[in-house]
Amino acid sequence: MRNTVLIATALALLAGTASAQTVLTANIEPATTWVRNFNPFNQTSARQSTLDFMYEPLIVFNRFDDNKPVYRLAESFTLADDLKSIDFKLRKDLKWSDGKPLTAADVKFTYDYIKKFPALDFVSIWTFITGVEAVDGQTVRFTLKEPSSIAAEQLSQLPIVPEHIWKDIADPVTFANENPVASGALTEIPRFTGQTYDQCRNPNYWDAASLKVDCLRFPQLADNNQILTATADGTLDWGVSFIPDIENVYVAKDPEHYHFWYSPSSMVAFLFNLETANENNKKAFNDLKFRQAMSMALDRATMIDIAGYGYPTLNEDPGLMGELYKSWADEKVAADLGKFGKYDAEAAKALLDEAGYADKDGDGFRENPDGTKLSFSIVVPSSWTDWVDTVNIAIEGMQAAGVDAKIETPEEAVWTSNLISGKFDAAINSLPASASPYYPYKRAFSVADKGKTRFTAQRWFNPELEALVVEFTHTADPAKQKEAMAKAQRIVAENMPMIPVFNNPNWYQYNTKRFTGWSTEENPFVNPSISRTNPARILHLLALKPAG
Repeated sequence: MRNTVLIATALALLAGTASAQTVLTANIEPATTWVRNFNPFNQTSARQSTLDFMYEPLIVFNRFDDNKPVYRLAESFTLADDLKSIDFKLRKDLKWSDGKPLTAADVKFTYDYIKKFPALDFVSIWTFITGVEAVDGQTVRFTLKEPSSIAAEQLSQLPIVPEHIWKDIADPVTFANENPVASGALTEIPRFTGQTYDQCRNPNYWDAASLKVDCLRFPQLADNNQILTATADGTLDWGVSFIPDIENVYVAKDPEHYHFWYSPSSMVAFLFNLETANENNKKAFNDLKFRQAMSMALDRATMIDIAGYGYPTLNEDPGLMGELYKSWADEKVAADLGKFGKYDAEAAKALLDEAGYADKDGDGFRENPDGTKLSFSIVVPSSWTDWVDTVNIAIEGMQAAGVDAKIETPEEAVWTSNLISGKFDAAINSLPASASPYYPYKRAFSVADKGKTRFTAQRWFNPELEALVVEFTHTADPAKQKEAMAKAQRIVAENMPMIPVFNNPNWYQYNTKRFTGWSTEENPFVNPSISRTNPARILHLLALKPAG
């Protein structure tokens, strides 16, 4: 009897402990089923909660606070006077989630490792640095290929992995990392099914005192419609999704607790794969006049009003600046080339006529100037309903101009993989927002990133532009940076490798019923999105605490 009572008491205590856990339910990505993959270098099939929450950056630069550095694994950095090297000093007594020490040797190992396996280097960091050394147990020194005033920000983009785990991985590209050993706030996976998974507290997290959330829970939600249901019924605490008519379908259900805040964010654009395997389409895609005509065939206002319910911000800038980077925009570029970024159906037809695209076989659609067939599909993730509607509006405009365009709707992971590998003709895509246009240009137009990221999917590269992007980093003088960016945006506008249509809002819904401390329009202390393109999401998580 005594043993029975003790067992019952122990079970009750365990149950009490479990129920006392603070579990925040969130949505980052739509999926038809969860795949257990936490490889921080994987850009397609890894769970989007891997970076930042599981693998903490050296530093997070807070775009919502003048790009101020917020130190994470590193406690400081020192940039050499000649901007040719930089030292990072790690915090004392850092540990991996398995309790082993995290030292400068792990940082050096990580960067040497991605040099050995360049497919892991999704930001082509070894085109930026020439060497890395562990000066002592806490200090890592990077030597730079070119002087850079923003070296700390560039180097903090990659995850740091434990040498004692990864040195024995035979194929790190395909490694699923199902039971990760990591450095961040939430490293443990006590539950993982195809329908839900929990990512819970790191027992050896250096900043445990700041962490008031024990677990993030990610229910499997296949598309925006399922996400809307979970958001509107209060299941989700933190969301990142397009929700049509959000004031009525979400906020109105519980105005005290259900909130959203949409600020201008990533640029959304149409693009053509200049290296497509379809030789006939390739002829048109590499014709500047064809790209310009397709841009003028796009009814951006309707995309915003109908597909986006008025939430996106118009972007007609062929130089890609738009509202987000308006302080960097060169007015002369807009004056000379701005017409190609504006909707003008008749001008689109006239330009196609001028370039020799005509309906030569009488099927209702134009052929290439040499008479070969021109027909392509625009790929868009099936679950992103606002983008699907945007693409359909674009297709209406292209078909009205006499071009045979269609839509193709793969799952998000397939769409991402195809954009990276180049197995597509045309697509809708986005570029993540940053403190300056440097990073969108760096991510989109660096030839070294080809085949590593979806941001180079258009496969357009220009040596002069790349040199200007590097020149931007050679100085901390805003005037000189702006001069380099003015030259760069003119090259982009003159070539129109991407066709901007709008800037997405920073999709963000939050529920204050169970948690408080959210970043809000009234108190915008950090980028609030839980998207994987936002490293500052770890800062947001650390600001949250249970309500009451």
